[in-house]
Amino acid sequence: MKIVVLIKQVPEPGSVQIDEVTGTVQRREADAVVNPIDLHALESALRLANVYNGMTYVFSMGPKSADFAVREALAMGIDSAFLLSDRAFAGSDTYATSTILAAAIRAIVPDFDVILCGERASDGDTGQVGPEVAAALGIPVVTWVSRINSWHNGTLELCHRLEGGQEEVSVTGPALLTVNKEVGVPRLPTLTGKRRARSADVPVLTRQSLNLSLEETGQKGSPTSIVKIFRPQWLRRGVMCHVTGGESLASAVNQLVDHLEEKELI
Repeated sequence: MKIVVLIKQVPEPGSVQIDEVTGTVQRREADAVVNPIDLHALESALRLANVYNGMTYVFSMGPKSADFAVREALAMGIDSAFLLSDRAFAGSDTYATSTILAAAIRAIVPDFDVILCGERASDGDTGQVGPEVAAALGIPVVTWVSRINSWHNGTLELCHRLEGGQEEVSVTGPALLTVNKEVGVPRLPTLTGKRRARSADVPVLTRQSLNLSLEETGQKGSPTSIVKIFRPQWLRRGVMCHVTGGESLASAVNQLVDHLEEKELI
């Protein structure tokens, strides 16, 4: 069984800042962590590999500092990790990002059985990359997976969350799954794992090595863009009615009714 995991390095929760001029997330290496929900995807991959004698591969797209994220995955026990990093990738929206990730998977693990990723990233919070990678590869996708029951003859038995509960489904691989936190508690890296990760070779995949054109990556390959970033202003022009007794109560009610009529609410 060959298992691919897509992870992302994100700003530490609570420290996300947006550049209101460019509309991009301001990333500082000191505040970077592995996207929290992606850790659950890594845990799922390691459990599947243990049960079905699988090989695990991690891909992460980002600047050179994202090397930290892939080494964190190696420290947890992932077999191989690849960093997708190129100046041409800067400014990619979810569509261009998915194109790049799909190209990397085709190049490195074309015969994969399943792709796992977190259901969304904590910085963009779109939940689009997973399904878009599946679309680019032409494979089925199951979102919000809360439990992976089994894998047999290429078919995965799963449980995924719905708004009103959960549903048991089966999907024939290769397939992509986006997982939530219920799928399993991430393990901590071991000292041996950290030592291995520190000395491991992490290949860097670029636009040219993936045979992608400039029109497929970065801002040129992104059909969406952020037009404007602004902070909404709260305009609370209400009326406060103070009640201290019977007479003030009647006055307050009349004042409230007048205000609602003025706002054409009644």
